[in-house]
Amino acid sequence: MTRQLPLGLGHGVSHAREDLVVGEANAEALAWIDAWPGWPSPALLLLGPPGSGKTHLADLWSARAGALPVNLGGVTAVMTAEPGRTVLIEDVDRALAELGSAAERILFHALNLLAQDRGSMLLTARRHPREWSLVLPDLSSRLRAAAMAEIRAPDDAMIGGVLAKLFADRQLAPDPDVIDFIVQRTERSFERLARLVEALDRAALAARRELTLPFVRETLARERLID
Repeated sequence: MTRQLPLGLGHGVSHAREDLVVGEANAEALAWIDAWPGWPSPALLLLGPPGSGKTHLADLWSARAGALPVNLGGVTAVMTAEPGRTVLIEDVDRALAELGSAAERILFHALNLLAQDRGSMLLTARRHPREWSLVLPDLSSRLRAAAMAEIRAPDDAMIGGVLAKLFADRQLAPDPDVIDFIVQRTERSFERLARLVEALDRAALAARRELTLPFVRETLARERLID
């Protein structure tokens, strides 16, 4: 069979409310998003591993709150110009690691402005603040006062739902037994699921094959993406 190289044209990802896969792993985090503006503190930290749906939840909150997505370096300028503004900062732990102590001072100042001007802020991160190696004690104190929601490891039902969404985002229609096969054999990791679906998409396009169970089993074993 003639093989075709993947073109890498990308794919759409739906962040609509009806396309959010909800399970025990993220139900509490979703409840926090829905509870705005009744948060007990002006800032909420949303924690979760890569691929866990933090951006999906953040987009839902942004639409609900009319929030402005900003990077950490520019947040104080936005909040100074528009007191009381709702803002979203994604991957804040990565930004702090890359920008160092100057970024810590920026975030500390932003949290002070937030409390002063009665705005709201959602911050997403992969790791808990105690793992951020912060130098500024006052920032650690401010973060401890913030509300916190954590996306936990998924159960089997959620893994199946996430797989179905990842396939649908890429307009892939695997055979019905494929998802059950993967659920029983894959690592319990959102990041692994995304890598797995990407690998199957690439392999199916290259080989011009449908996602049948034999093809999926062969591909994932070759890529070492199943146990």
